[in-house]
Amino acid sequence: MKHFYTLIFLFATYFTFGQTSPDKYDYFVQFNGNQLSKKVSIDEVLNHPIITKYISKKPDFDLRKYASIIKLDEKITIHGNFLDSVPFYQVTIPVKSKEAVKQYLVEKLGAGEKSDSLGKGGIQDFGKYAVFTPSGVKRSFVWNDNYLVVFELTKRLPSKFYDVAETTVSSDSIEVSDAYSETVIEVPVPMVVDTPKIAEPSVMHDEPIIEETTVAETEKDYLYDGNPYEEYTVEQAEFDRKLAEKQSQIIKALFENGFIAPSSPKINAAADISSWVNYGGVMSSFYSLYNYPLGLFGGYDKYLPMQKNFGNFIKGINVDFYFDNDNARIEEVVEYSTEIAEVVSKISNRKINKNIFNYFPAEKPLGYVSYHFNTKAALENFPSLTTELFQNPKFGKEDISIITDLISTIVDEEATAKLFDGDLSAFLYDVKDVEVLTKKYDYDENFEEKITEEKVKKSIPLFSVIFTSTHPTFGDKLLQLGVRKRILVQNGNAYTIVGTKDYGDIFILKDKDVVIVANTKDYFGTGKGSFAKDTKKDLSKNYISGKMNIAQTIKTFGKNAKDSELDRMTKISSQFSDVSIESPKKLVDNKLKFIFKLNSFKSDKNIILQTLDLADEMTLK
Repeated sequence: MKHFYTLIFLFATYFTFGQTSPDKYDYFVQFNGNQLSKKVSIDEVLNHPIITKYISKKPDFDLRKYASIIKLDEKITIHGNFLDSVPFYQVTIPVKSKEAVKQYLVEKLGAGEKSDSLGKGGIQDFGKYAVFTPSGVKRSFVWNDNYLVVFELTKRLPSKFYDVAETTVSSDSIEVSDAYSETVIEVPVPMVVDTPKIAEPSVMHDEPIIEETTVAETEKDYLYDGNPYEEYTVEQAEFDRKLAEKQSQIIKALFENGFIAPSSPKINAAADISSWVNYGGVMSSFYSLYNYPLGLFGGYDKYLPMQKNFGNFIKGINVDFYFDNDNARIEEVVEYSTEIAEVVSKISNRKINKNIFNYFPAEKPLGYVSYHFNTKAALENFPSLTTELFQNPKFGKEDISIITDLISTIVDEEATAKLFDGDLSAFLYDVKDVEVLTKKYDYDENFEEKITEEKVKKSIPLFSVIFTSTHPTFGDKLLQLGVRKRILVQNGNAYTIVGTKDYGDIFILKDKDVVIVANTKDYFGTGKGSFAKDTKKDLSKNYISGKMNIAQTIKTFGKNAKDSELDRMTKISSQFSDVSIESPKKLVDNKLKFIFKLNSFKSDKNIILQTLDLADEMTLK
């Protein structure tokens, strides 16, 4: 169970930004086993050769054992709250029977029939449900005939090191509210104990009693599972005791009248794995985490953006995963507030300067990405975004007005936007073997630095980067400055960069309002090739579009690879065709979508099994 618990939270870390119910949760992750099981057999995954080989070496990590108690074709959820005064996490797993879970916990976690006075160390059976809280930890395993729940309140007593910051501990009490009820617990805080000393790891007792104010006694408390090298004070013991009582109350409320599996309207039931996160909550947690270090700088943290304002920008972020037969896909959806969505819509909906297509390659390159946004719209709306972000009692309306006026005065949106209009495209074409001049640094017999130059053969990528700048004079003046300072050497409308040869002869080409930085001219088209035509079509709908040809790129860059490496690279190139990204210009319901897609050559087997097959083939025999 320990390894399964670890696995679940590795998934949670990777796939969250989890999901949230608007009234309770700050994040919510849902593994839609009912959806995924239609696409791929769970038995095929668990009994795949690469899985069974790993299990033979680490039998404790046999996932097939969990299949005996867990309904893998149903929904598994992970959710929690990190903003409430009593933060928590909860993992909800559908199971086959109450007795099966009990037997598993007895065999794998040593759950006994006998508990201590507060129910730790043994199974407590309440009829409708049972609870097991292992000794020395705070999380509880709770289950009935249908579900196993792993639950823990994650509130921590603030360290004295951080008490200097805004978070302080009252000398009279600690108030602990609850995410599930309006109950408030008053936790009395005893006097500070003796001079701190390093405590040994805590020893468990059936009857924890705190009578003396000495570390020697308090470090024996049955609840503490933190750093064994920190002093365990009376304050911590009493705080943990009350928190454990609160956790028991919440568990009782969850199960006594029949457990209802958590759900969230933010979850995408069509996805194989769906997640949602409260963006404002994430930023608030980050702000709180670094609140003390910022406070060291004389309280200037008070003038930084208020953490609650981040939620005024982005309401939440969805990340959904799809595993089909011929592709794996990740879709990220960012939900903005209405006001911010209007701004983002203006920024993402740029009319592309068609002159850039004259320098697109005629045929498909190895890889490319093309990104287009309205720089002028971004600059025009920046002051209003600043006003929203810096809403703070420390700043009056007049203060904010001065800041935004200053920004507007310094930044000439019209002129600045013309320096870089918002079109940016990058291409990778091929690899070329060349001789380049490199500098070698050494020391002579007197330990003085000696620099020598030598020619070496190396493979360099052939590339180009294209952007637009419609400013009438700045670009030309900047290039001429480079010539005067001998950084550039002019040859017609092209300017070669002096000095660096690591990537061949890099040059800058300016054609009216199009600027190209490249190390080859061999691939420039005239805007009429098939690739330019297809890309124009993509960019009419998307403000970001890109693709990398995996098979061809591996073949190109693998020319000089070792045989063992080339073999692995060949297997990958024969399995996956390309990876692509795109993001539509238009927002739907104030939401902006970003799509990442990995495509496979095969379509007769789910991509999860294909990936396991590939990993098995690439494993050293």
